[in-house]
Amino acid sequence: MSRVSQAQAIENRRRAVAAASQLFRERGVNGISVADLMKSIGLTTGGFYKQFASKEALVSEAAQAAFGDLELLLAAFDTDHGDHDTARGALVDYYLSTEHRDQPGTGCPTAGFAGDVAREPTAEEVRETYATGVEHFAAWMATDTDDSLPVVATLVGALLLARATAGTELSDKILESTHKAVTAPPES
Repeated sequence: MSRVSQAQAIENRRRAVAAASQLFRERGVNGISVADLMKSIGLTTGGFYKQFASKEALVSEAAQAAFGDLELLLAAFDTDHGDHDTARGALVDYYLSTEHRDQPGTGCPTAGFAGDVAREPTAEEVRETYATGVEHFAAWMATDTDDSLPVVATLVGALLLARATAGTELSDKILESTHKAVTAPPES
């Protein structure tokens, strides 16, 4: 049996984390086995256990990677839109779009990992990673007048409901009505 180089082992780990990050958001943590994950990147299950202590360790790393991707996306919105208020509005437009709804594997980890983190009471490391990611997302969404936790909760809840009802008229209605509610000017 040939041994892989240290550089190849690092690349294999990176590929496993990236694939897990996408597949866990797409199918759920329990919807993808270690064997299926490793097969998706052309490696064996034995290779997994050389890289990770457990599936839970991978889940934590995958969630961390997904929230890192979210940070990059938010920074790109700031860069592309010039000012933060415009970027925040564009993010809401994207977040409540059918494109985002229909691509959970590359979508927001706040929605993608929510159900799994909520159902797994022993996943402290994942829960901490998740909580930190939600806090950073809310901080980015914050305005001078609010902390945005209710807005983030509304966006994530709407996306989860829209995904759960995808293929029905209700799904589009959830996205549209939530967009209208979130972007409505504040009442005086």
